[in-house]
Amino acid sequence: MARFSKGLGLPHTIREKRAIGMYHTTGFSHDEVIDLCILINSAELSPDFMKWPPILGLFKSVTVTLTYMRHNRTQAEIGESFGVSQPTVSRAIKVMTPLLAGDLARYVPTADELDAGAQYIVDGTLLPCWSWASYPELYSGKHKTTGMKVQVACTLCGKLSWISDPVDGSRHDNHGLGESGVLLTLDPENWIGDKGYVGNGMITPFKRPSGGELLDWQKEFNTQVNKIRWVIEQVISHFKNWKIMHTDYRRPIDTFATTISAVIGLHFYRMA
Repeated sequence: MARFSKGLGLPHTIREKRAIGMYHTTGFSHDEVIDLCILINSAELSPDFMKWPPILGLFKSVTVTLTYMRHNRTQAEIGESFGVSQPTVSRAIKVMTPLLAGDLARYVPTADELDAGAQYIVDGTLLPCWSWASYPELYSGKHKTTGMKVQVACTLCGKLSWISDPVDGSRHDNHGLGESGVLLTLDPENWIGDKGYVGNGMITPFKRPSGGELLDWQKEFNTQVNKIRWVIEQVISHFKNWKIMHTDYRRPIDTFATTISAVIGLHFYRMA
């Protein structure tokens, strides 16, 4: 018999409650997590790959990893929630992250797959991490912190279209866009960006001339460009609902790029 939520008259079966609770924890419903497990289990794995912790099994190992990425909770805290030790959580995340990144890569659009006739808005964003003394190239003078940068593009109506591979946080947006090669086969005049992209043929705001002021029509042009650019800021904000992309990454820095790829894959997978 279906039970009803108090005061609302809405039926909630045990399965529905479980799905709702899991969504808030992982960003995926119970059935969607099962689909991810099927995807991972059906992939060709090398004979010597590290297995997920037996005490958790595949389903809970995926759930633990999604919980970590969605909320950037400490591993000890996640371990308490699942009744396992911090090292067990650490092993699950270590195993599942590259598996998710590899298996979900097919859902991530590449630069070659973008529509040559479409208009795109692009912006760079910093994905922060701990300040590792031996990695000064990660420090962003603009953001006054360390991390890696990605370029994000969306359509004029706000549909996420592409996210680049990460580069060091010290690099400027123009460098990151150039490294991606996205404009090699696309018309830059169809792209809109901020002043960080001036000089490559894109639609960007005018920079104020040294010792002078912008003309009235240039100020109005800048206003209109910035109104359009608001869309990409919302798209990036939505992507950073994955808190691991918004708050300091604490795992070893050599795992950061793979984690970024896994989260990008998960984000596009949900959109598919």
